[in-house]
Amino acid sequence: MYRHAPKNYKCPICIGLSGVENEDTLLKQADEIYKDDLVTAYINSFWIPTCEGHVIIVPNKHYENIYGIPEAYGHRIFEVSKKISIAMKKAYKCNGITIRQNNETASSQHAFHYHMHIFPRYTGDSFDINLTQKSILSVPHERIKYAKKLKKQLIQ
Repeated sequence: MYRHAPKNYKCPICIGLSGVENEDTLLKQADEIYKDDLVTAYINSFWIPTCEGHVIIVPNKHYENIYGIPEAYGHRIFEVSKKISIAMKKAYKCNGITIRQNNETASSQHAFHYHMHIFPRYTGDSFDINLTQKSILSVPHERIKYAKKLKKQLIQ
């Protein structure tokens, strides 16, 4: 239902979920901050300036967008997004949280595997302006400090 992935699409999220680290995925195992039987959360490889270290939560099974995702996965994504949002507030000392989820190309969905973003927000961070500009591809070692901070909060 409402599919936009090209024919023979290599899903970069599914590749990352399988533990493979290669040129077809930007997800690294060190980026993983949470995993259970339904969902996994990672520090995202693309950053919005002034809101670095944001997280994506993905279902462990491939669903392209919200239209086909089973409710059990949707409920779990919500539950985990709340846990991560609270952990992010404590770990990053941010002033707020923005949650964003895009469906289909018209909404700027770029990876055709459902994923929810959780952004740390800071007073005066110009998020809306920065979001419309090109995001920055971080390098893996830059993401590790964010993963460690969130993991520490999630186990408390």
